[in-house]
Amino acid sequence: MKSIQEMTIGEFGAFVSDYLREQGIDVVLSGGSCVTIYSRNRYQSFDLDFIGDHEVELKNIKSVLLELGFSEKDKYFIHPESEYFVEFPSGPLAVGSEPVKEIVELEFPTGRLRLLSPTDCVKDRLAAYYHWQDRQCLEQAILVATENQIDLAEVELWSRREGMQEEFKQIKGMLGNGCGEKITDL
Repeated sequence: MKSIQEMTIGEFGAFVSDYLREQGIDVVLSGGSCVTIYSRNRYQSFDLDFIGDHEVELKNIKSVLLELGFSEKDKYFIHPESEYFVEFPSGPLAVGSEPVKEIVELEFPTGRLRLLSPTDCVKDRLAAYYHWQDRQCLEQAILVATENQIDLAEVELWSRREGMQEEFKQIKGMLGNGCGEKITDL
């Protein structure tokens, strides 16, 4: 296996999540690091946000990460051989006010990574745009939508349920037609 220092964000995420899974802790990657993976590094995030499937106590996660050589700094976990840092926001795993509908599993040389689907990644980024007017998150949603197959009709329905139908109408054309490449193992 390659050294931690040489791992891509996806490889690093798979390495961490596989080790956690071996210890009985299931997590799903969300946030900007999903954008990095789905944009094939056109957007760069260094923060891996993992959300537990179930209520997992942070002290259990902390002890497992310490075994891997991580240390805790503020609310993050850092590894001395990596530029990436890991965080565990509280759950549940949701986009806006709705639970995540689909979890994707990607295989990397370092293990298996569970993460938001491209469609839910777009909804996650749009939630920040809709509720906080974060233009960078809109740009990230567009990047994921144009690079990957997404369910644009589902994004539109979700936007309506979030009370953002008018906002969606204004940006729909920017999201393309949802017919980008289908994500496979990276």
